[in-house]
Amino acid sequence: MAYPNQNERERSLGELFAELSRETSALVRSEVALAKTELSEKAARAGRDAAMVAAGGALAHAGLLAIVAAFVLLLAAAGLPAWLAAVIAGIAVAGVGYLVAQKGLTALKREELAPRQTMESVKETAQWAKNQTR
Repeated sequence: MAYPNQNERERSLGELFAELSRETSALVRSEVALAKTELSEKAARAGRDAAMVAAGGALAHAGLLAIVAAFVLLLAAAGLPAWLAAVIAGIAVAGVGYLVAQKGLTALKREELAPRQTMESVKETAQWAKNQTR
């Protein structure tokens, strides 16, 4: 009695290694595509966070200029010399700018840039290839 899949059972070792090579190549190409996609997404998020840092700095600078001028005038009207009023206002503005920049930097630090999903997939692929050669 002949087995229905007798041809499959009689494949040579060379054919099996050729199939393993083709499957491994396909997996490697898939891993590279996954890494590209994952890194692109992470880079886009990091870019948005960096833009927030820049926008926060620009807004803090532009928006506070009028307030600083008003604060300087208020301090000068209260009897301080104009130069001292300007120094006090400058220190206050620098503090606000620092806080805005720190918020953006904190968001950037939270962003995980390593392609974790791809690294896990590569480990699984390596384990699969190892099991195939046993």
